[in-house]
Amino acid sequence: MAKDNKSIEEQEFEIEQGNKDKEVYSEAGRAKLKEDDEIEDWEEGFMEGAEGRGELNCCAECGKNLGEDKENIIEREFNGEIKWFCSEEHAENYAKKLEKKKKNLKL
Repeated sequence: MAKDNKSIEEQEFEIEQGNKDKEVYSEAGRAKLKEDDEIEDWEEGFMEGAEGRGELNCCAECGKNLGEDKENIIEREFNGEIKWFCSEEHAENYAKKLEKKKKNLKL
């Protein structure tokens, strides 16, 4: 789904004027759906996760949810792909497993 370059306020105004449908795929749409009691808190949170990092919101090593505090998220690049981790230890474990996998493929 394409991102709307308009501000949240502009999107909410368009929704209120009937020029745009309320949808769960935009922050403004979710806010309006929540305001009108058409979705619950957990549904709004779920869609926020899907819009943001989505499945990448979890540690690539253990699967733990990383939350929104970016200072506690370890980010590493492997083969041109960014991976996120809950700890430096898990980033190192992932790197070791990846290296072992590469060695096994070369044999």
